Amino acid sequence: MFRPTRILQAVLIALSTAGCATTTPQAPATGPKPSNDAALQASSKKTTLVQIKSLEAPASIQAGESRSGRTQFFKLNGELNDDLAAYSREVASARQIPIDVVTEILQQAQYNETAAKLMRPTKGRIKRSWVTYRQRNVDPARIQGGVQFWQKHRLALDQISQTYGVPPSIIVSILGVETVYGKIMGDFKVLDALFTLGFAYPDDSRPERGQLFRDQLADLIELHYQGELDARIVQGSFAGAMGMSQFMPGSLMRYAVDGDGDGRIDLRNNPTDAMASIANFLRAHGWEPGLPVFAPAQLSSANKGMVDGGIFPKLNWTQLQEAGASVKGQSQNTGPWQQAKLGVVNLVDEPRNTTEYRLGTPNFFAITHYNRSYFYASSVADLASELAAQMGYGNPN
Repeated sequence: MFRPTRILQAVLIALSTAGCATTTPQAPATGPKPSNDAALQASSKKTTLVQIKSLEAPASIQAGESRSGRTQFFKLNGELNDDLAAYSREVASARQIPIDVVTEILQQAQYNETAAKLMRPTKGRIKRSWVTYRQRNVDPARIQGGVQFWQKHRLALDQISQTYGVPPSIIVSILGVETVYGKIMGDFKVLDALFTLGFAYPDDSRPERGQLFRDQLADLIELHYQGELDARIVQGSFAGAMGMSQFMPGSLMRYAVDGDGDGRIDLRNNPTDAMASIANFLRAHGWEPGLPVFAPAQLSSANKGMVDGGIFPKLNWTQLQEAGASVKGQSQNTGPWQQAKLGVVNLVDEPRNTTEYRLGTPNFFAITHYNRSYFYASSVADLASELAAQMGYGNPN
């Protein structure tokens, strides 16, 4: 687990003046003190300043290559094949790790056919269904389990929410969608999964995917060398995500935090660390305290053509109004979301031939950095709304 010397501790400063929120990952970010209903609306009296942990990602490892269907990675004498040997040397040099450490870990990796199969593109095109996706993630089991989890960890959640400006409902919802609150964290050897997908990604038309997993493998090896985990035995998903929060090695290295101050970070067994790390990740990716996930707006047919499918909001409220958008409800004619960048979200259901449109704030797009899918981010938001309602708190949307 993570040593105290590598933890960027949160710095809490109570201010007597009104605060503002910043979306700059590397700079201190301010967030309001949560209101009594924990909806984290802007406060005019007190605010909390938190130092976001967000380390810059290292340059990609250029050595090594991925070939679909590849199963041979070692020479007859057990040494690494030439491209893996070159990869090992570059990782050792770039990450300042002894070459024998890198090589020894790679020699223990094994090809995992199941990981490759699960990542393999399906034959034919599957119709996208927002309704089906939502039903699978915003289900009674996750709602009931989320309420129980929230009740059990209420104190820690409230403290984390006050520190980072992320509502408890959003944090709990992500845990629910990712691992059903820690019940399904994966039993794949992360080393084997990343090794397989980095050097034998099952789709040669997407070389960038193999590159991504080779970089994550380098992160895993670095974490091992630093003593943060044992790369030879750590388990996770078939794609290499770990813990209750399902952080990839790179996210674990750059965004995981020590939530309970015990001097170590454990995302698999310590819910407080997992919750704080999720909140830190969202703040580092643009979460703005006090904003809803979706703006309370009615969109016109012209607005619906503004979907760009990206993970960064680019529109302003004036542009949207000029194209026909309006605020829902006369009593909600002003709000801080109107000063933020916004984006039109399309939730397509091809089997039903329908599309639901919503207006995402920076907080919606912060969630898409966790998973790029609009379906995913919308499901997190909807589950959060259900959980907040069950707990008697304000709606984060």
